[in-house]
Amino acid sequence: SSSTLPLCNSKSLFFSFCNSPFLPQPSKLFLQRTRSQRFKVSCNANNVGEHDKNLDAVDRRNVLLGLGGLYGAANLAPLAANAAPIPPPELKTCGRAVVNDTTGELVKYSCCPPIPDDIDSVPYYKFPSMTKLRIRPPAHAVDEEYIAKYQLATSQMRELDKDPFGPIGFKQQANIHCAYCNGAYKAGGKELQVHFSWLFFPFHRWYLYFYERILGSLINDPTFALPYWNWDHPKGMRLPPMFDVEGSSLYDAKRNQSHRNGKIIDLGFFGQETETTELQTMTNNLTLMYRQMVTNAPCPLLFFGNPYPLGTDPKPGMGTIENIPHTPVHIWTGDSPRQPNGEDMGNFYSAGLDPVFYCHHANVDRMWNEWKAIGGKRRDLADKDWLNSEFFFYDENRNPFKVKVRDCLDSKKMGFDYAPMPTPWRNFKPVRRTTSGKANTRSIPPASKVFPTCETRQSDFIFHRQTSFVKDSKAEKNEQEGDTNIRQIQYDDSQYVRFDVFLNVDKTVKALELDQPEFAGSYTSLPHVHGDKDRAPVTFKLAITELLEDNNLEDEESIVITLIPKAGGDGISIQNAVIDLVDC
Repeated sequence: SSSTLPLCNSKSLFFSFCNSPFLPQPSKLFLQRTRSQRFKVSCNANNVGEHDKNLDAVDRRNVLLGLGGLYGAANLAPLAANAAPIPPPELKTCGRAVVNDTTGELVKYSCCPPIPDDIDSVPYYKFPSMTKLRIRPPAHAVDEEYIAKYQLATSQMRELDKDPFGPIGFKQQANIHCAYCNGAYKAGGKELQVHFSWLFFPFHRWYLYFYERILGSLINDPTFALPYWNWDHPKGMRLPPMFDVEGSSLYDAKRNQSHRNGKIIDLGFFGQETETTELQTMTNNLTLMYRQMVTNAPCPLLFFGNPYPLGTDPKPGMGTIENIPHTPVHIWTGDSPRQPNGEDMGNFYSAGLDPVFYCHHANVDRMWNEWKAIGGKRRDLADKDWLNSEFFFYDENRNPFKVKVRDCLDSKKMGFDYAPMPTPWRNFKPVRRTTSGKANTRSIPPASKVFPTCETRQSDFIFHRQTSFVKDSKAEKNEQEGDTNIRQIQYDDSQYVRFDVFLNVDKTVKALELDQPEFAGSYTSLPHVHGDKDRAPVTFKLAITELLEDNNLEDEESIVITLIPKAGGDGISIQNAVIDLVDC
């Protein structure tokens, strides 16, 4: 079987290095992988689906750089015009979750929730009346009274595990993530996945909403709010101390022991320690936050992730924050040195067994609010297939409910908000140049001579932009905002993966110092599995308008791109490269 992966929409000016008779049409690239790790690349023409109409609402055009083909498989079809929203999971068909699809290892216990007595008439959730907002505090700044209350609530939740059929015990709450993320659930006959798409933010917001209310009910405090791990601020770039006390209900033994006791977190962590100073690590963290929240997320789909309507592949492509820092924080916290699958935080099925998971995702959720506050085109999606997608949860009274995405767009209407903290990354635009002038292009091959390639070491290649393309880009920019760079990737998703992208650098690129305008962004991946044998490629997106401006490349017809694999290089196969001009 074969699959197709869109690289541009119908309004794109398309450049591709696949030899295809259909290049005047919007072209799509796909990579097919068999279970024996053999790869096959193809170019195929197809029309773009209905969901790309979301982009038409944004009155701007974008430069897209596309790299195609890191690990992939079959059965990714273009979105159908009659696509429908994702419904709640099929509880009756919930099966065993998978730890490792390559070995066939299953989770040793069932991650499925109790099935409601009247499963066919589960009602939609209605927000209860409230008199006061629950204010989520930064975890590093809470006092002893709050910590004692949080420990008590978590301890009470753990006590509920004595009832194996109860829906609100600590382990059953962790199992929610396992079931939705490791192939236990299906929707429309296909695996249901809440990562790698536009479902990521709304699912986790609802998940934390009910978890928080359960904790509050256990200590009779309706104002109790989860803390957020403030890893986007230097004061919060450590594992919050209250989670690092052995014997506490907030402690989890399955954590990377070298990352305890005040170790500075690396928001780009990929399974290997980076040999830099603490100051450089914090500087890199703020640079990554600026790139992910500002540079690379000027448009809704870049932030939220790609469309995922019913019947399509469950892994269409993640948004900027899900990629970084969400995934690296999971990897950094999980116990990959001692556990076979990075448990607890380092694997989807077990992540919820670590109480810090909910603290981490509270800050991820906070980024949704912070992103919209930046302004510009940063707003919630208007697509009905997103707004009407549904999930299933139990509330604090053990009652089952269905919920919709459209009802979680405003955290205050849900009854909670975040205590304010400074966001220094908003003014952390890299300005320290590491190269002088235009990169030397004499010995660097064009993209057409480089791809397909397997990434095991640094790769440099040149994009030659047509003069008319350069002029069109500048003309569009005069009327509208920024440009966007999109990269399509497929890779071996059973291991940690990271590679970095730089523009206009020479052989002296300082890959460990990200605070430079030549740094475009990074891609990372947390090991995960699929219930289906055939897995589709993912999509990685970057925005390069700022980079073209900051590196004085707007008028250049040749752009040097540098790829630096940092983890999983032997499992990455890049098949193609494109540069494009499209609407946001």
